[in-house]
Amino acid sequence: MAHEFNPGMAREMVESDWQDSILPALQDFIRIPAKSPAFDAEWARNGHIDEAVALAEDWCRRQAPAGSRVEVIRLAGRTPVLWVDIPGTGAGETLLYGHLDKQPEASGWDADKGPWQPVIADDRLYGRGAADDGYALFSSLEAVRLLHEQGVPCPRCMLLIECAEESGSPDLPAYLAHLAGPIGDPGLVVCLDSGCANYDQLWVTTSLRGMAAGDLTVRVLDQGVHSGDAGGVVPSSFRIARALLERLEDSATGDIRLPALQADIPDERREQAALAAAVVGDALAGKFPWAGGTRANSHDAETLILNRTWRPALEVIGASGLPESSEAGNVLRPETTLRLSLRLPPTVDGDAAGRAVAEALTHEPPQGAEVSFRAAGGANGWNAPSFSGWLGDSLARGSENWFGKPAVFMGEGGSIPLMNLLGGQFPAAHFLVTGVLGPGSNAHGPNEFLHLPMARRLCGVVAEALAAQSAAG
Repeated sequence: MAHEFNPGMAREMVESDWQDSILPALQDFIRIPAKSPAFDAEWARNGHIDEAVALAEDWCRRQAPAGSRVEVIRLAGRTPVLWVDIPGTGAGETLLYGHLDKQPEASGWDADKGPWQPVIADDRLYGRGAADDGYALFSSLEAVRLLHEQGVPCPRCMLLIECAEESGSPDLPAYLAHLAGPIGDPGLVVCLDSGCANYDQLWVTTSLRGMAAGDLTVRVLDQGVHSGDAGGVVPSSFRIARALLERLEDSATGDIRLPALQADIPDERREQAALAAAVVGDALAGKFPWAGGTRANSHDAETLILNRTWRPALEVIGASGLPESSEAGNVLRPETTLRLSLRLPPTVDGDAAGRAVAEALTHEPPQGAEVSFRAAGGANGWNAPSFSGWLGDSLARGSENWFGKPAVFMGEGGSIPLMNLLGGQFPAAHFLVTGVLGPGSNAHGPNEFLHLPMARRLCGVVAEALAAQSAAG
């Protein structure tokens, strides 16, 4: 006999399971330096990723509902994938995603903390990889368990946990092709690898920006010469680089000039940004470690939300051809190279944007300088399907049940390349993308932490979405 989901009973189970089972497993997970292949070329030899997978596999075998299939899949030359296939007790199929690979250590951790040292303080679990995104496996399976334990109809749930997300998910397409038959065409895809603007309510990710990167090189001489001899005769490669950047960006405002990098912002996203701004207010800009009297690009929170989610932005993230100031002689340098990183609106094609940037920068260079632009990778953004219907209703209900506040829908400024991949693979699916990367969580940096109450609450929200999917048939 089917039952309705009981949030009160589920809350008791979540609290107990986190304390007795999930938290100890996450602490053990933090201790494993399972750095992503981009940061550990010898990952296969070092064995840390395999150790993390073995830990997760063992936990899943002990916790998954009866009849579940738990398997580690290994394709030649690729990082492994943990696959958990849980039979449904109701209609529908759901794919739940997570990853076990981690960013490198980073410097600057507090004296009593470290990347591979789990520390619990003030409802926060410190250590590398727990928030980004090791907890997702545990929260996802716990959500499924809540329904099975209460006898609430639950769709067939498939957990796909990869080990190269922090390297750009290069192995994921091969595994999606390998598992195409078992995966089929899920009606819901869940990804818990996103962010939140506070820890007091549910934040649902509506979009992600894309990215285009590349090296702009300006060369004016074959070798450096005395600046006293050449200054005023030979153009500065740095000045020409500045002039070329003005073709992309208004240096006074930061606005991107190139039309190919712009996109129309949907009315729904503007409305959601206005609602999110009313919640987050000054905290959006206030979370950054401003130097001196530096001010944000706007005092209006809604403008800032749209700036970081639906408008392009340029940053020079590296340079070469510039010696350290302590070693700089009076030389007119032969060339300057700037590594450019452009964040793109969700609906702008990353490859097309890269070509437009190359054309704009290299066309008729000032004073005939030798100018090149070498693309250095990119990614398309992602724009979620509509949340209307059963998914939107369940998120509104779940946020009230588990946070006591309405859900907030807002885009994220970063890129998650796999979301574009999953969106293209499952165009008819609903998507629930959310996460725990909120104020101070500092994923990729020192003192990364998992906000434990937030992670527990997301178990309930996901469970309610699964129940709603099954009820919708």
